[in-house]
Amino acid sequence: MDSGARDDEAAVTRWTPSTRYPDMWVDPDDDPRETAAGPVGERGTLLDSLRHFRLTIEMKCAGLDAERMARRSVPPSTMSLLGLVRHMAEDERHFRRMAGEDVPRIYRTVEDRDGDWNGAVAEPSVVADAWQRWRAESKETDRFIAGFADLGTPTGEAPLREILVAQIAEYARHCGHADLLRERIDGRVGQ
Repeated sequence: MDSGARDDEAAVTRWTPSTRYPDMWVDPDDDPRETAAGPVGERGTLLDSLRHFRLTIEMKCAGLDAERMARRSVPPSTMSLLGLVRHMAEDERHFRRMAGEDVPRIYRTVEDRDGDWNGAVAEPSVVADAWQRWRAESKETDRFIAGFADLGTPTGEAPLREILVAQIAEYARHCGHADLLRERIDGRVGQ
């Protein structure tokens, strides 16, 4: 049976630090996405989902050095966890542009529409910059959303609610990518 490993790659073994469930990333008591109080109302539910997926991205990248953060998935893809962090920083701004805020792109240019992925190189300063930008953009998005009392408020391209749901879907899609990228790097699996 083919392990899926190329001749130039070492095989990785699946693992998890969870002591209770072998298919979980961490034990439920250690999962920062879990809270004692559930969200209240539509706004609370949507913002909690966004928070959950943002934390998942952080968890899937935890403990990796610059080389492993920048490691590409499989040719010809340029996808890497570092590129994913950069991409999500860009998407946080895209969310606000769709809702009517005038903010320029961070990494993408007319010449390099995939600058978020292509610029994800294995340098500690690039990794630090990506995390700093992503966290700053996430805070700006949270600030932007807090400025609206009603998620049904018409904004730029659609009501804020629809744009927020699209942003959550974008994170969910990329969390799936992060699962596969991390497992390919060191075999770590889980929720």
